[in-house]
Amino acid sequence: MNASKYLGSALAMLALAAGTAWAGSPDRLGTSGAPELRLPVGARSIALAGSDLGTVSGVEALFYNPAGAAESNASTEVMASHTEYIADMKVNYVAVTQAVGHLGFIGVSAKVLSIGDMTETTEAAPDGTGETFSPTFSTLGLTFARKMTDRVDFGATVTYDAERVLQETAAGVSFGFGFQYDTDYRGVRLGMAMNNFGANMQYSGSDLEHLQQLPGYNPFVAPRDLALSTATFELPTNFQFGMSVPIVRGGEHAFAVDGVYINNSFAVDEGRVGAEYVYHKMFALRAGYKLTSDSNDLFGLSYGAGARVPLGSSSMWVDYAGQSVSDFFDDVQHVSVTFEF
Repeated sequence: MNASKYLGSALAMLALAAGTAWAGSPDRLGTSGAPELRLPVGARSIALAGSDLGTVSGVEALFYNPAGAAESNASTEVMASHTEYIADMKVNYVAVTQAVGHLGFIGVSAKVLSIGDMTETTEAAPDGTGETFSPTFSTLGLTFARKMTDRVDFGATVTYDAERVLQETAAGVSFGFGFQYDTDYRGVRLGMAMNNFGANMQYSGSDLEHLQQLPGYNPFVAPRDLALSTATFELPTNFQFGMSVPIVRGGEHAFAVDGVYINNSFAVDEGRVGAEYVYHKMFALRAGYKLTSDSNDLFGLSYGAGARVPLGSSSMWVDYAGQSVSDFFDDVQHVSVTFEF
């Protein structure tokens, strides 16, 4: 099967699977759960506003477009990323990709969102009980990626998502997959991805259980252990289509622009644009911008830089990214380190 037939099949599969994503509207803003699934990682792509769907590669592709893992030039890649998020929250992420011969690449990733200490309040003590608690939100992903032809890459990810607040927990599994396509025209590449689709999640735990004497029961009968039921919540599914266009390539200088359209199931649709300049494959400057009709969106401009450090036969990329925040908070800061072996 030639590359064009693979691309046609890819488009059909994505269009069919994206059916649940077309329901996005301003009326659904903020009604999804599992926000940790949406938090970006990897300073290079963040600096480009996540617009590099068609060219993101190696270990950084696990979050954005798993197909890009098949474009790695190294047998093994390891990335660690740290984010100083808004309101003193922190996001830590680690990921590894490994070549497995002619089968392709496998990847493993883990992300933890730390909210920090919060004051425990109850109906009886609205000003605080004197105790604190620390909610945690984490994900664990497993990815497979492979070059289907010399121009078509495919990747798929399954993610286990876990949340904990006091004694209550919620857990679920989500799926994502994507394609990258080399058009063979002046280096233009296309990217498509469907992320975070899966069954609804729900909280449960011992704090929702109470001993209760039911009305009408014999008062000498022991109270019954009853549990409250929480509402279920949906995952933040999205569908993305992007294009990357190299303006200057070859030689010491490289410059490319990227763009992506994102259809969100629980937010307004948005566009992302980015540009990257690379000198001698050693230093990079990047910038990106989010285009959205949501006037309350916190983020707009992103920016960053990176440097490659040779380590014998291996190398290390050190990347930084910042995201401007419209109100109340300082810019969000991201740092990531990627090793290529």
